[in-house]
Amino acid sequence: MLSETDVALHADRIRRDGYTVLERVVAPQLVADLKAAVERIEREHHLGPATTSFEGFKTLRINNLLTYDDVFWEVPLHAAVLPVVEAVLDKECLLSSFCSLVLGPGQEAQPIHEDTQLIPLPRPHIPITINAIWALSDFTATNGATRIVPGSHAYDHAPEYGKHYDTQMATMPAGSVMLFDSALWHGGGANDSDARRFAFSCAYCWGWMRQQENLQLGIPQETARRFPRRLQELCGYGVYKGQFGHIDNRDPIELLGRERGKRMVWEATDVKKARQAAQS
Repeated sequence: MLSETDVALHADRIRRDGYTVLERVVAPQLVADLKAAVERIEREHHLGPATTSFEGFKTLRINNLLTYDDVFWEVPLHAAVLPVVEAVLDKECLLSSFCSLVLGPGQEAQPIHEDTQLIPLPRPHIPITINAIWALSDFTATNGATRIVPGSHAYDHAPEYGKHYDTQMATMPAGSVMLFDSALWHGGGANDSDARRFAFSCAYCWGWMRQQENLQLGIPQETARRFPRRLQELCGYGVYKGQFGHIDNRDPIELLGRERGKRMVWEATDVKKARQAAQS
């Protein structure tokens, strides 16, 4: 848990530099449990590396992690991470995507890119997606630490795909989390070590945006019913500003058995008028 002052400092760093690092905020036992769960799922489901060069031919990417093991629920909700995301976006933000990033020995460096360039907005723009890279292994210069171009979120253009750029290595100890504006130029490093580098990518977006993963369809409703309410909301079972995402003017969280959700903006306006009239 971070203090309000620390949350504000990290949020300001993201706005200014495009990224910030929360060092050793994840408990060692949780790090161990998360790694063990990834390895077990890989074995049980016979999963292999990605099949595209961008994703990495020697990189294990497991999507839709929330469906595999309850231990993964702790990642999007982490008490040291989510408040910083909410300070940059808002408290009605959504989980956009959540996957493993396990780089095997020999994985080549990823091209420098930014994650918002397919969205037709002129650069620079406000942060629209915040990505949290969880280091479940030490991130070093030899095992594939993420490469970044500090301040590039404020550039007026995206990087040219495949071009070389001078970067910094975001090295950090296991249990750390790097949060960055997804407009920041970045890319996975090369794993020149003889061991796998374990990590997660957990991205959040505004409540008015479409999520990268379709979590409402990808997660069985019986699984989503067991989530803590805040995780249900992060997955899209909610209404942004009382307007976006409703079902017949009702909060979709009611589909998961919750009591009445938020009022729609139109109903809330009438309730406010009625209260003002009663007080006058």
